[in-house]
Amino acid sequence: MNRAQKNAARKELLNKIMSPASDKYLSELESRYLPRVQAYLSDAVGTQTEISPLLRYHMGWTNLKGVAEAGPAGKSLRPILCLVACEMAGGEWSTAIPAAAALELIHNFSLIHDDIQDGDFTRRSRPTLWSEWGVAKAVNAGNTMRVIADKAMLELKQGEGDSGTAIKAALEGTLRCLDMIEGQYMDMSFEGSTRVSVANYLDMVGRKTGALIESAMYIGALIATGNKQTASEFGKCGRNLGVAFQIRDDYLGVWGNPQNTGKPVGSDIKRKKKSLPTVYMFNQASKNDLKWLETAYSQKDLNESQVRKVLEIMNSLDGAEYVQHQANIQAEKTKLRIDKLNVSKESKSQLSEINEYFVNRKK
Repeated sequence: MNRAQKNAARKELLNKIMSPASDKYLSELESRYLPRVQAYLSDAVGTQTEISPLLRYHMGWTNLKGVAEAGPAGKSLRPILCLVACEMAGGEWSTAIPAAAALELIHNFSLIHDDIQDGDFTRRSRPTLWSEWGVAKAVNAGNTMRVIADKAMLELKQGEGDSGTAIKAALEGTLRCLDMIEGQYMDMSFEGSTRVSVANYLDMVGRKTGALIESAMYIGALIATGNKQTASEFGKCGRNLGVAFQIRDDYLGVWGNPQNTGKPVGSDIKRKKKSLPTVYMFNQASKNDLKWLETAYSQKDLNESQVRKVLEIMNSLDGAEYVQHQANIQAEKTKLRIDKLNVSKESKSQLSEINEYFVNRKK
């Protein structure tokens, strides 16, 4: 394949459009589940404490002055997947709302702390909590959100014949939260290394991103069935979904369309993130390129010229194709797990739609 053909193939990959069916299905799930989850979250966070304004701002419900407004919201994938798993496993999805809300709170607790650790000044096109209120108050807000999550999880209604559902769900959420924090620590430790193996990267994202999505599907199925084996099968499916989601996120951070992502091309390069494109590049670059890369990445910041050079090296190594291929591998693993679930054909088809969305989404 010559350079012109490679560029054409790369452009086609960059502009790949997800299946309209999968996009539509996710929108239907949002409309079905999220109003109830958002109402629960608003009550759980409250308005009466000194710290409430910080929490409500971070969740996108108010502006910096505390005035109610519909700010940019996250994807809410974890609560959606929790409720999907509950319903597909034969349960009444509304019984899992406290758990779904708890998972969203845990996710947002991690985002508040991630922003501090990464020194990020913006999230969802708004100032981050720490950049406005300071590190100490932001840490306190994140910790508060984590405690509210515990309280929400323990408010699960007890299933008939099993008085320990809430405790089991809370334990699972706590274990996966520890997993997530370990993944974040691994991610930070990678910042001081130019060489990170793909295996170590996959282990890291399996924890940092995959763990909470695993927990979402595990807990949803556990609430529905009370059966740990069934819950475990759903959880394994969620773990693979999470890894696929993160790999696609890494793809979008370099080659995503700015009109869709809201970020410039190569935004993750400028931040020197050890995402999969960077891991792959450092492991595959020529000696001359590697020498240049090691010098560039030893500096505090990459300038625009260096960002373009890094992108050129990634593209010369067919980085976009490699990263998307890795996402597709995770999608295939997810599909195998979906096929093993003891659910209806319709449910398997719907989970496959979610799987497709995770690896082909544009933002």
